Amino acid sequence: MTGLAVNATKNASRHGLRINIMDIRLLLVPYDSGQRSVRMGAGPDYLQTAGLAEELEKQGHKVTSHVIEAATINWRAEVQTSFELMRSVAAQVREARAEEEFPLVLSGNCLSAVGVIAGLGINTGVFWIDAHGDFNTPQTTMSGFLDGMTLATATGRCWWELARSIEGFVPVPDEAVLMLGVRDLDPAAATALAKSGIVRLGAEISPNELAPRLDALGQQLGQFYLHLDLDALDPSEGRANGYTAKGGFSKEKLQELLRLIAGRLPVAAMTLSSYDPAYDPENKICKIAIDAAKTVVSGQL
Repeated sequence: MTGLAVNATKNASRHGLRINIMDIRLLLVPYDSGQRSVRMGAGPDYLQTAGLAEELEKQGHKVTSHVIEAATINWRAEVQTSFELMRSVAAQVREARAEEEFPLVLSGNCLSAVGVIAGLGINTGVFWIDAHGDFNTPQTTMSGFLDGMTLATATGRCWWELARSIEGFVPVPDEAVLMLGVRDLDPAAATALAKSGIVRLGAEISPNELAPRLDALGQQLGQFYLHLDLDALDPSEGRANGYTAKGGFSKEKLQELLRLIAGRLPVAAMTLSSYDPAYDPENKICKIAIDAAKTVVSGQL
């Protein structure tokens, strides 16, 4: 477990299972498109209020919470504010790692991923679990939605100067990214992804098929970042936001996937993103999100 934000000497037994006990830094980024607490920006606070920290503490983890705010107060422009947040996320992740804490990020938008990656540093692999590739650039986007450019930014395809303003940021090589469940791509993003070196696997992937890919990545990279956009789930499980698409994971398949990743590889940080509680009146996705976090932070051997 070298290099993980984990105190590997502390372990506990819960219902016959061996659980790794962590000091967790819960980072809330309650913004969507630069605006606070609206749409998916309401998700982080909602997950916190729904008892995420308490559920982790029941497993024996120690949890401290930090809310990340934009530096600009009077005027919030989407691009400016989003990169301010990324810079703050990177600083918090870097500090958490120095304090041997596991960064668990609750974010309205996927863009926080760029900050997490910068905070973790080089030699970090990325598991991108999402309905969307977020692989557009300003030149290819049809919507202008900045969040749809996250992985393109993280892999060095756009927003170069602003990305360089995030301390510690180095573009992630395509070969260090594994996409899981991505299915809703516009034509330009699909073309760019097909030409890239990123491996894309569907929600139907079996553990036997995935395990050797994980082992191969583990031989190449020292640590991993797990990004879970909650619209990776199939709409039959509930709606995480207004961007859901058919063909996603069942809650059981998602848990199986997360257990496999966390049990085989050193996950150094995790993000839960893109949860809009307005689309989840019965709290179905909320519960799945909390269970996902519990599985990852407690599942590493």
